[in-house]
Amino acid sequence: MGTLQLIEVTPQQLQEEILKGIKAQLKEFASLFKTPQEEYLTREETAKLLKVDLSTLWHWKNKGILVPYGLSNRVYYMRSDVDKAMVKLN
Repeated sequence: MGTLQLIEVTPQQLQEEILKGIKAQLKEFASLFKTPQEEYLTREETAKLLKVDLSTLWHWKNKGILVPYGLSNRVYYMRSDVDKAMVKLN
């Protein structure tokens, strides 16, 4: 570890340097908690999350409320689409 010399440093300058170091560490730490890449949910997972029946998802798909995505014969819903479909009630 290097040496630290506090020659002609005001308390304000010392505080600013400490804050710069802390901010850099916090920024690095916060990057570890960024949201993961887009999550795809199966029909069953989506229905369980929303506490609805699979037939309700089918109706919502037909009404355009939720947009399904497919791969082969599997159906998925994007978690962000599910979150966006939620509306605030008064």
